Amino acid sequence: MLPEVSHALVRPPGPLLADGLVTHIDRAPIDLQLANDQWNAYVAALEQAGWSITEVEPADQCPDAVFIEDAMVVFDDLCVITRPGAVSRQAEVVGAEAAALSAGLEIHRIAEPGTLDGGDVLKVDRTVYVGVGGRTNAPAVAQLTHVLARRGWVVRPVPVHRVLHLKSAVTALPDGTVVGYPDLVDDPSVFERFLAVPEPSGAHVVLLGSDRLLMSAGAPETAALYRSKGYEVIEVDIFEFEKLEGCVTCLSVRIRS
Repeated sequence: MLPEVSHALVRPPGPLLADGLVTHIDRAPIDLQLANDQWNAYVAALEQAGWSITEVEPADQCPDAVFIEDAMVVFDDLCVITRPGAVSRQAEVVGAEAAALSAGLEIHRIAEPGTLDGGDVLKVDRTVYVGVGGRTNAPAVAQLTHVLARRGWVVRPVPVHRVLHLKSAVTALPDGTVVGYPDLVDDPSVFERFLAVPEPSGAHVVLLGSDRLLMSAGAPETAALYRSKGYEVIEVDIFEFEKLEGCVTCLSVRIRS
């Protein structure tokens, strides 16, 4: 069972947010003030759910730095500092590593030629699904497999071609069921349990506790589906970040101790 109170690392949107990378959707104008308001509301939702918040050092020269999850992945007391697949994002990891060290986490770094974005990493119990095909490559999966094996994690690479990251297509409920919008999932059969949801942004959930989910306000039908399964659902408007292929998971790194 997940603890009810944990810690989240976040990084505010920078002044260059509108220049963020877009790969699988058409570019749309970004309202920076609205993005800041939505980010503040997202952080407030985490705090109201009982989570403590630490702001990671800004990386204002990196337009995509607000998506802090891509720079680091936490496994128990280990933080894997990634090596983002987009060269323009690789400077984001400096502040991420400093925050991980301040949190008392052990550090492991993905090394060249490996590239890994945290958005490609989905943890379900002690299984780690890693999306390969976009920003993350096979050498990084091999490195991750090596460092996690002695800690009891099993790494499973899965194909990703229809979206930016694995977690652009799927995340998981507290009971381990993987949820996704079918048109965006390469192969649902790789997951032990898969639940199709009716809206693309409904596939993205942050686990706030054993029965509490945070998700985008842009998927009301999916929110109703989750509520019918007994979950408390907190909805936040993150539309400005969804224009940049962002979602609720990539705006924070959750540390559960």
